[in-house]
Amino acid sequence: MEKVYSRTIGIRDDMVDGFCPGCMHSTVIKLIGEVLEEMNLFDRATCVLGIGCCGLHMEYITYDNITAPHGRACAVATGIKRTNPDSLVFTYQGDGDFASIGLAESISAANRGENITVIFINNGIYGMTGGQMAPTTLIGMKASTAPKGRIAEEHGYPMHMCEILNQLTAPAYLVRTSCNTPANVIKTKNAIKKAFTNQIEGKGFSMVEIVTSCPTNWGLDPLDALDFIEQKMLPEFPLGVIRDK
Repeated sequence: MEKVYSRTIGIRDDMVDGFCPGCMHSTVIKLIGEVLEEMNLFDRATCVLGIGCCGLHMEYITYDNITAPHGRACAVATGIKRTNPDSLVFTYQGDGDFASIGLAESISAANRGENITVIFINNGIYGMTGGQMAPTTLIGMKASTAPKGRIAEEHGYPMHMCEILNQLTAPAYLVRTSCNTPANVIKTKNAIKKAFTNQIEGKGFSMVEIVTSCPTNWGLDPLDALDFIEQKMLPEFPLGVIRDK
């Protein structure tokens, strides 16, 4: 089949969404494409992808992208941005990639105030590699590596990346959103647009953390997963702007 592309939002028209039912990656990817088009940044954008379900991002977009070694997306994005300062460089990473395997690279980039944007997908679990416990897995939440649920004394507590990075001096914009309701989808799009605007204006490091669902590894159907976000995830990871310089 001849590949057909939509230049309006940078989405491939010849691909059927391969994400699991109820997964919000497809929503976030579409929002990014819409923002790039509205800001006329389509031809300046470079996305650095993390490993896992985030890496499937490349199957559905037409703007430039590169996959980094697991956890190293912020380091790769730093190199791209410093050598191509007029480009818009953003990472697209999951909680395991950004907050666990890549924690050193993530915090270091934020601490340096690198003029990049991070789109951080927080679904509380390793999605593609087998449903292992992630840094953001809730207390009591089961995972393949925590079959009895996360136990604080054994596994520690969920990590709150916006709040952790807020202890640093350099970051310009830290916000936590979700895509669990139409209103929150709109807020997420606005947050992505603001983060990209900050980069264009040279304000430094911005991160948009998006609380999403993983029905497959949560063992829930898509509708029940929405309830889980509202009842369990958001009390642990409250939405809102953490920092806006």
